[in-house]
Amino acid sequence: MESEDIEKLKASFQPKTWSETISVDTWEIFKVMSEMVEGFEKLSKIGPCVSIFGSARTKGNERYYKLTEEVAYLLTKAGFGIITGGGPGIMEAANKGAHFAGGKSVGLNINLPFEQSPNPFIDRTSLINFDFFYVRKTMFMRYSMGFIAMPGGFGTLDELTEAITLIQTHKLVRFPIVLVVKDYWQGLLDWIKAKVLAEHNINPADLEIFKVVDTAEETVQYITEFYKTYALKPNF
Repeated sequence: MESEDIEKLKASFQPKTWSETISVDTWEIFKVMSEMVEGFEKLSKIGPCVSIFGSARTKGNERYYKLTEEVAYLLTKAGFGIITGGGPGIMEAANKGAHFAGGKSVGLNINLPFEQSPNPFIDRTSLINFDFFYVRKTMFMRYSMGFIAMPGGFGTLDELTEAITLIQTHKLVRFPIVLVVKDYWQGLLDWIKAKVLAEHNINPADLEIFKVVDTAEETVQYITEFYKTYALKPNF
């Protein structure tokens, strides 16, 4: 543990007066409210969009970057805008695909101490910066007509399982969720079936909430076919 983290940990155990606690909590409430208001105001006007998530560490010459760019380009040509986390890697590839397809390219950037700066392919009027992950996540879930999980890390898994859970519990209207690149996701899916499903922690029908594909064409086809069956309507 870094010395800076140790000092922060020690400080967190120091007793605070009631007025100090209220002051900190009240300021955070107002900051959360301001981020919510800005997000609702901007995103309620963007029209049908699909969120694309994946690793910020993916380089521009890598397979997953190029695949993501193709997915976003084809989705945009099919009439959808693209929402990403606004950063580099997969997020940049998705915004790039939307940008060069002439469609809506939205970035919900998170302010972090070590990363990330917004990528250059986001529409100038469609960039929102957040301090709170949970506010940002609310925006993704509320204003997405579809969700695509490209190869990624913990952040991608967090967003993926959040979307699945909200649909499973009927807190969110049904929308298509696509996991792209079968061999990347196969280990997770095997574990879910062998452990989570086998021990009755989910129902077999829950596995139908998402689709696993390999190509950009399959991804776009699944989303467009989905909306021939289900009405295209917003989550708000």
